Amino acid sequence: MRNTGLGSWPARRARKTPHRTALIHGDTRISYARLYERTTRLAHALRARGVRRGDRVAYLGPNHPAYLETLFAAGTLGAVFVPLNTRLAGPEIAYQLADSGAKILVHAGAGHPDAPASLEVGPAYEEALASASGDPIDEPVAADDTCVIMYTSGTTGRPKGAMLTHANLTWNALNVLVDTDLVADDRALVSAPLFHTAGLNMLTLPVLLKGGTCVLVESFDPAATLELIERHRITFMFGVPTMYDRVVREPGWADADLSSLRLLTCGGSPVPLPLITAYQQRGLTFLQGYGMTEAAPGTLFLDAEHAVSKAGSAGVPHFFSDVRVVRPDLTPVDVGETGEVVVRGPHVMAGYWGLPEESAAAFADGWFRSGDAARVDEDGYVRIVDRIKDMIISGGENVYPAEIEDLLLAHPDVVECAVIGVPDPAWGEVPRAVVVPRAGSVADPEAILAFLSGRLAKYKIPKSVVFADELPRTASGKLLKSRVRYRYGTDSPVKDTP
Repeated sequence: MRNTGLGSWPARRARKTPHRTALIHGDTRISYARLYERTTRLAHALRARGVRRGDRVAYLGPNHPAYLETLFAAGTLGAVFVPLNTRLAGPEIAYQLADSGAKILVHAGAGHPDAPASLEVGPAYEEALASASGDPIDEPVAADDTCVIMYTSGTTGRPKGAMLTHANLTWNALNVLVDTDLVADDRALVSAPLFHTAGLNMLTLPVLLKGGTCVLVESFDPAATLELIERHRITFMFGVPTMYDRVVREPGWADADLSSLRLLTCGGSPVPLPLITAYQQRGLTFLQGYGMTEAAPGTLFLDAEHAVSKAGSAGVPHFFSDVRVVRPDLTPVDVGETGEVVVRGPHVMAGYWGLPEESAAAFADGWFRSGDAARVDEDGYVRIVDRIKDMIISGGENVYPAEIEDLLLAHPDVVECAVIGVPDPAWGEVPRAVVVPRAGSVADPEAILAFLSGRLAKYKIPKSVVFADELPRTASGKLLKSRVRYRYGTDSPVKDTP
């Protein structure tokens, strides 16, 4: 077999475990043998529509078997898969279609007028597969060929397409297998969107590589999550903290049968200690991680053994990952000193699609510069402090919002929070807390600020509190600080205060 990339995975898995269930979607079950057959037929159908090596194949739709079939079919042909975020507005999707130069758009539901050609998941998709050849395709695909163009969240400026190679995705999956002890009997609940790198690369692909089963859910629902765990005897889940928090708040949480759960991984932001405690009371422990699209994404990982003793930490590097926290001159920081996270390894992207200058600027001496500020403790555990660009300089002192946010989240009346800098005539900038209060609580700014007294230096304590119903986030759960600043960074701190 000349294909050493992801496109060969269905064939390789089908020859080992053809009858095991690969995917479950609603009432549909797809074995590994069937996944290989459907992927091969789709590859022939795409080739008949003009797709060749290096062409980009876009996909727009919720979690569905067709997403993975398209990913593997593109990889079979040596084409490049481009997943599109279903939550983007029309012009944003049009930009990514144009920027990637997509040859065809496979879509579930509404397509897009800017797509050069399209194939709708449904009767037309099934007819295309039924009429296509099932003969094996042995297109030579190398590990270093680009497999996926994954657009970054676009929290600032235009999204950039991270070029992830077949090797990047494979090494990332191996990191997951090593650090989470995945087994072939694992059954994963895939409710995080596959169009983001964590749901795809930290959960789905490692499970399929190992020969487990993925239960695909089109959208996250906390009540349905509890039901699906019991019905399918789910062993492995991934989510962002807000997803896990919503599950805890479900009326059925206390009586839900969670006995099958073995692995709970979490990313996007640190897991608040009260949330860790809520799951520990049910005998469950979080495996936290830190990553970025450009690293496919796994970078740092905090195991179950240290989930409490190192709570708030992002852990240590994945097995096949090298991470440093450095000064601007790339020398390592001392213990407790703040620096920038840089990462190097076989899982780090080849560069940004069509942006050679930005690609070169993103690396320094072979290390990818994350733009994230962090500190390292005496045991080598890395705590992400904040985005370097989000740092507030107040009276000449560096203030990292994430440090304040972690403490605010420990307040019993705070569900979500974000800290931003606002202009101040005396100090240049001062912190402001934007807080989503717990339902039924009394929104008292003074009580919230008093909670921080003695826990933080005075210059770090916010000078104002704004209350909000919700905070703007990306589809992957990351906080959109730029939108928080736009909405709540004015001179008036009371526009959203009850």
